[in-house]
Amino acid sequence: MSKRPPELWSSRLGAILAVSGSAVGLGNFIRFPALAAEYGGGAFMIAYFVSLLVIGIPLSWIEWTVGRMGGTAGFHSSAGILHAVYRRPWARYLGGLGIIIALLIYLYYIHIEAWCLGYAYHAAIGTFQEPGLNFGAFFTNFTGGSANGSSFHFSPTHVGLFLLTAFVLNLAIIHRGLSKGIEKICIYALPMLFVLAVIILVRVLTLGTPDAAKPDQNVLNGLGYLWNPRDIGAGLRRPELWLAAAGQIFFSLSVGMGVIITYASYLKPQDDVALSGLTAVSANEVCEVGLGGLISVPAAFMFLGATAITSSTIGMGFIVLPDVFARMPGGQAFAIAYFTLLFLAALTSSISMLQPALALLEEVTDMGRNASVAILSVLTAGGASYVWWFSQDLKALDTLDFWVGTFAIYVQASLFVICFGWVLGAERGLAEARRGARMHLPDFLAPMIRYVCPAYLLLIFGVFILNDIVGWNFSLTAPAFTRTAKLDDLLTSPVAQTSVGIILLLALLTTALLERGARRWDARLDALAKPSPTP
Repeated sequence: MSKRPPELWSSRLGAILAVSGSAVGLGNFIRFPALAAEYGGGAFMIAYFVSLLVIGIPLSWIEWTVGRMGGTAGFHSSAGILHAVYRRPWARYLGGLGIIIALLIYLYYIHIEAWCLGYAYHAAIGTFQEPGLNFGAFFTNFTGGSANGSSFHFSPTHVGLFLLTAFVLNLAIIHRGLSKGIEKICIYALPMLFVLAVIILVRVLTLGTPDAAKPDQNVLNGLGYLWNPRDIGAGLRRPELWLAAAGQIFFSLSVGMGVIITYASYLKPQDDVALSGLTAVSANEVCEVGLGGLISVPAAFMFLGATAITSSTIGMGFIVLPDVFARMPGGQAFAIAYFTLLFLAALTSSISMLQPALALLEEVTDMGRNASVAILSVLTAGGASYVWWFSQDLKALDTLDFWVGTFAIYVQASLFVICFGWVLGAERGLAEARRGARMHLPDFLAPMIRYVCPAYLLLIFGVFILNDIVGWNFSLTAPAFTRTAKLDDLLTSPVAQTSVGIILLLALLTTALLERGARRWDARLDALAKPSPTP
C-alpha cells in the first residue's frame, strides 16, 4: 500500500460541508420543484418524505458508517472499503460499481455545470435581456442540440469554452487534495450559494402580482400551485409518483453512487457519523425544500402561468427560468445570482464524483497525485468529449443519465443496503454507527435496515422496470406492454448503443484495477490481522 501520509478532513464541519456539497446540486433548485408541481404538490411531498425516512436517511447512515470502517483500516476507495469490511471476493465489485457510477455521471454532469457557467456569463452581458429572444432556440444552439458536433468549438455562444473552464477547475480542485481542495472550496461555496438562494427567494416572495392584468398569477397562488394538495388519493395510487419521489431522494442525497462512502473513509475512528450524516441530510433538505421549492415554480407561475411549468430539469432551468428573469424587474442581477448559485452547486457535486476514482487509482497503483490526476483527466476528457460531440437531442447525455444515473444507482443502493443488513449484520452495523456518536440511534433501525429498506427499494426498482423499461400500463384487468423510448433507443440508436458500450468498457477497465487491487488489499488485511510483536 501507499507510503504517502494519509489524507484526513481538517475538521468535522469540513466533512459535513463536503458531503452536503456533493448532495446540494441542480436537483435541489430545479428538479425537485418541477417534480413536486407535476405530481400534485402535497401528494408528491408525502411520497418524498416517506422515501426520505425509509431509504434516504438510513442509506446515508449506512454509507457514513461503512466508509469510516474502511477508512480506519486504511482503505479509501469504495471497492477497497467493501473488500475490507465484508471480506468476500464479490464485495469489491459492488464497491467498484459505485466508482463507475460516479465517474460516468461526471461525464455528462460536467456539461450541465458548464451550461450554468455559460448562462451566468450571458446573464452578466445582458443576452437574456434582448427583446424577443427565443430561449428554447438559444439553449439548442448553445448546447448543440440541433446536430452532432455543432457546439464543438470555443465560442462564447456555445458550451465549449465554458466546458473547458469547468473541466480545468474541477481537476485543479481535486489535485490540491482533500482538505486543501475539496474541503476548502465547499467551506466557501456552500455558504455563498445559500446566501444567493436566500436573496433570490426574498425577491420572489415579494413580487406580489407582477402583472395586474393577470391577478390570479400572484405569489400566493404560485406557492399554492406547488404545495397545495391536489387529489392526494389518486396521486398516491400512481406508481410513477413513488418512482419519481424515490428517484429524487437518490439524485438529491448522492446515495448509491460511491461518494459518501469515500468521503466518510477520511474520518477519524471516533468521528461522529450519526449526527454528521443527519446534519448533511438536513442541510440538503433546507436547500431543496426550503429554498429550491420556493423559488423556481412560484416564479414561473407568476410570470408565465401554470402551462409553462415543466417537469424537465433542463426545460425548467435553462428555458423557462431565463424567460422569467427577463420579465422580472431587476431580473438581470437575479439571473446572474441564480446561475452562479447553480454553478456553485454543480461544482461541489462534480468534484465529489471524481474522488472515488482518484482514490482507487492511488490505492491500487501507488502513483502520486500528479500521475493519478493526469490519468483521470485523460479518461474524463475522452468521455466528456464524446457527450459533447453527440449533442443532437442530448442523446448521449440522456442515455448515460438513464442507464447510470437511474438504473445503476437503484441496483447499487439495493445491493448495498441488503449487504449491510444481512452480511455485515444490521445490529453490528448499528453498533459501529453508535461509536463516537453524540446522538442515540434507536434500536428499531436494525429491523428497519434489515427488512423495510430492502423491501421498499426492491419494490420501487420493480416499479421502475415495469414503468420505464417494459412499459406496463399497470392494469391487472387489461394489461398491456409498450416498448418504451429508452428501450427503443437501445435497440435502434447507434448513439445509445455506443453509450452503453462506453459503460461496459469502463466496467472492464475498473474490473482490471479491482483484480490488481485485491492482491494488495488482501496483503494489507493479512498484515493487520497479525498480532503485534511482543516488545
